[in-house]
Amino acid sequence: MPEQKTAWRKTAGRIKRRLTRLAGKPPKQSAKKTAKKATQKKPAVTPVHPVVSEVRKLKLTYLPVGALNDLYEAAVAADETGRPGVFLEAGCALGGSAMVLNQAKAPVRPLYIYDVFGMIPPPTDEDGPDIHERYEKIKSGQAAGIGGDPYYGYEEALMDRVRDTFTTVGLPVDDNAVTLVQGLFQDTITGDEPVALAHIDGDWYDSVRTCLERIGPRLSPGGVMVIDDYFYWSGCRTAVDEFLAKHPDDYTTTRRTRLHIVKA
Repeated sequence: MPEQKTAWRKTAGRIKRRLTRLAGKPPKQSAKKTAKKATQKKPAVTPVHPVVSEVRKLKLTYLPVGALNDLYEAAVAADETGRPGVFLEAGCALGGSAMVLNQAKAPVRPLYIYDVFGMIPPPTDEDGPDIHERYEKIKSGQAAGIGGDPYYGYEEALMDRVRDTFTTVGLPVDDNAVTLVQGLFQDTITGDEPVALAHIDGDWYDSVRTCLERIGPRLSPGGVMVIDDYFYWSGCRTAVDEFLAKHPDDYTTTRRTRLHIVKA
């Protein structure tokens, strides 16, 4: 009899699980299985090119592998489709993401890299408490850098270091149509030449808004602005939402590891 009861219980359990699946409800899992599933790690993202691994190993960027892959693939797509225009990066830190763009693009396509190459400018009232807290930490000298290194904004001659690092990774700026431009975005992002791809990593509201207003109208059809901080900093998100609300028919958006704004 005990054997029969055990067999009935197993059969009943199988029937119940099948009915649950047919009803579209996931079967209940034991606490042990649920805990095991919660602790399982996602598979590591594979770099699409050795340059992605190199800039990560050298601690030249805050971006994860997936975001660097997206930038690399966006640059390749611009070249493969023959999209006209220059490449831009607004906010480069130690230059890691710019080096990925440089490697991916055709050597003759210009890449302009804009940054203050020093202490980040202060936020405004349009930025949320998250940003003001972060800025106070930076201003006080307590911010940590990538992988425990000193924060890059405290470094003297940062632009010279970025330029030298391009050479170290085998991508000297003079041989690859790369131009480093120092200063605030509102003072330096000018001109009217078409833009095929822009990586906007301005963090705060004013910086991102300036980039959107100066770069967005210059995008070629199908051109892309990759917004690094939309899912992270409140001021960036506000600037992007306001910009898109003002131009509902001019752009579409795609969510990847970062937000991509595409010119219609």
